Amino acid sequence: MTSLFIPTRHAYRCSAPVLRTFQRRWAQVHDIRFLATHNKPEKKVLDKYKAKLEQKAKQEGLGDINELKEVYKDKIETLRKKAIVAGADAFLHAENTPNTASSAASVAAATSPKNIPFQPPPPPQPQAAAGAQPTKPSHEAKAGIKTLDSFVDVEKMLDLPRKEIEYLWRLRHASTPNSLCATIPLEVYEKIASTAKKHPQFILPLPREGQGAEIHFLQWTFPSPTTATVLFTHLAEFKLRGEFAQPHTTLTHHLDLADPKGLVLLEGLVTEDRGVTVDESKWLLMCLQKFYGQTSEESPRKKLMEQFSQGDTSFKVEELLEEAEKIV
Repeated sequence: MTSLFIPTRHAYRCSAPVLRTFQRRWAQVHDIRFLATHNKPEKKVLDKYKAKLEQKAKQEGLGDINELKEVYKDKIETLRKKAIVAGADAFLHAENTPNTASSAASVAAATSPKNIPFQPPPPPQPQAAAGAQPTKPSHEAKAGIKTLDSFVDVEKMLDLPRKEIEYLWRLRHASTPNSLCATIPLEVYEKIASTAKKHPQFILPLPREGQGAEIHFLQWTFPSPTTATVLFTHLAEFKLRGEFAQPHTTLTHHLDLADPKGLVLLEGLVTEDRGVTVDESKWLLMCLQKFYGQTSEESPRKKLMEQFSQGDTSFKVEELLEEAEKIV
């Protein structure tokens, strides 16, 4: 595999047919609404809360669940806003008709004193003292981040020219079918990392045949001076489970050779049975590079990222789709 971050016509020559297929699908889709809730088991949610809500209504001296919803209307709306990933509510609430199952869940949340509203995961915390155990499993721990030393002999690589380093890095991952790898020029990575620190969270669309596109949530972390990670998660799962959501693709940038060789080595793993193929993860990685690698202040992509980070209600997934279509 050649570098994923050099011009597309060279970096993706071998996988161009796959990407062109995505483009043709997208050309036929213009009015699809990208709902993160399209796979939610609505009936199960309603059944789960129905008995509790009826009991709560009786305790409050109300006639039924609808009256209970009306009484807690303001609190329900507040919890809904807190539960939305910043900037993504522009399409999640595109229709005014309320969803029965989500309404039931919201009422239960509003009326339960033990409920803790969903919050996006906090930024990574400094490592605790030796022997201390974390109270919760962190997103990074789940990702299984490894240092560059666990893949190659860094000291020996320092003596090699860049071309040989690139070749050996690709060869190191060639036998692992669900892995991703790339070598990134330092100047390209620095642009991407600078944008990532301003916009550590974003969403990207993945085309699905017959379904329009599926939305995926990405999160950057910088756990050490020599590593930077990106976690890709289904947006629907992230909204449901927050920091405990399982990423389907994990990318790690290794900066050990950045200064002496001007190279950043990227490796990634696509988890099996998580609903995403290796080629689809390559597509998401290319989208990430195109959005985070842009430098123009007037770029529509930069505007979309700023709107998302600020929770701007003018953020539109239709515009995100249009920009993603231009990538191929």
